[in-house]
Amino acid sequence: MQVEPLLILLVEDDPAHAEIARRNLELSQIPTRIRHVEDGQEALDYLFRQGPYADPASSPRPCIILLDLRLPKVGGLEVLRRIKQDSELAIIPVVVLTTSAAPPDIRGAYANQASSYLVKPVDFEQFRRLLETFGCYWLGFNRYPS
Repeated sequence: MQVEPLLILLVEDDPAHAEIARRNLELSQIPTRIRHVEDGQEALDYLFRQGPYADPASSPRPCIILLDLRLPKVGGLEVLRRIKQDSELAIIPVVVLTTSAAPPDIRGAYANQASSYLVKPVDFEQFRRLLETFGCYWLGFNRYPS
């Protein structure tokens, strides 16, 4: 039986972090497709199907969103707030993946209904293990609504 790959929307402005995430998620045993956008406005355009993403065929709904907080144009907390205010998008789990361990950022993320908050380790091997663990839990064990 062919399993439909899980679509992950990766919202990340740092090309190196995006590449690390992409490579490690693609190595998981779970079939995935990764859609990468580079700023908060592009994430909102994709999710709300605006501009180049107006056609639903070009913007399928992700099963999960990996969201950086420090984004150009529209910040990650604002993106999260707008996702969770929309009845259609609110059910999509949003995992914050950011360099910030600041308590106000963590509180702000959870106050806006983040599903999880992960701090990117500086060390490459620790970052790889974090993504491996993320993949195991969120892609392997977690269940998503149809």
